[in-house]
Amino acid sequence: MRIKSGMNVKVIRGNHKGREGKVLRVINDKNRVIVEGINLIKKHTRPSQDNPKGGIVEKEGSIHVSNVMYLQNGKPTRIGYKKLEDGSKVRVSVKNGEEIKN
Repeated sequence: MRIKSGMNVKVIRGNHKGREGKVLRVINDKNRVIVEGINLIKKHTRPSQDNPKGGIVEKEGSIHVSNVMYLQNGKPTRIGYKKLEDGSKVRVSVKNGEEIKN
């Protein structure tokens, strides 16, 4: 998967189109990502030792990886791959060819 946790992404499709956030978690087997502050869902929790009252908790839900785009210098770009002379493979921005550090 081209998107990694810790990257800043922009949502390009769906109810949260145009919003930006940091990727908290990547779910590889389902091709989904959890983005900070995007797709908030309400989960009803039972009282426990950590949360004695229980109640309703808001947390981020996952969205499909095809609905987000990597942000480089505040602009969305696709991610490609390039082989270096030493044989290693690095991720690069398709828009300007710069190497992606994450």
